[in-house]
Amino acid sequence: MTVGKPILISAELSLTTNFQDADPMGVIYHGNYFRYFEEARHQLMNKLNYSYREMEASGYVWPIIDTRVKYVKSIPYDHPIRVTATLTEWENRLRVDYVIYDGETGARMTKGYTMQVAVSIDKREMCFVSPKIFTDKVEAYHANNA
Repeated sequence: MTVGKPILISAELSLTTNFQDADPMGVIYHGNYFRYFEEARHQLMNKLNYSYREMEASGYVWPIIDTRVKYVKSIPYDHPIRVTATLTEWENRLRVDYVIYDGETGARMTKGYTMQVAVSIDKREMCFVSPKIFTDKVEAYHANNA
């Protein structure tokens, strides 16, 4: 177990929004924000060496059970953004917090989170604590980045 304040594990990606992701008003359709969150979460899990394929191979799937998004400022199409994903809970569930920043000004445009729980593929049961395979990866990351 990590002693003291744990190191937050974060990942970041930069992209330029696409025209096809915009609504008729020229701003990114609200449902597409979750795609950006997903891309950042994918980068985060890769940092832990626990990609979606590795999750499945370890005997677990991690469905999202709760999510929230706060739209602070609309994002136009053809606009640079920076998306961060930070692992903030992992012992009993997986909580990832997200922030989308304006790629030009650095202003916060959106924030949100997702929560996921481990479900055993074999038993089809939700786990009340995160599997050891996952917590070991988080602890290893902390040990190697202290």
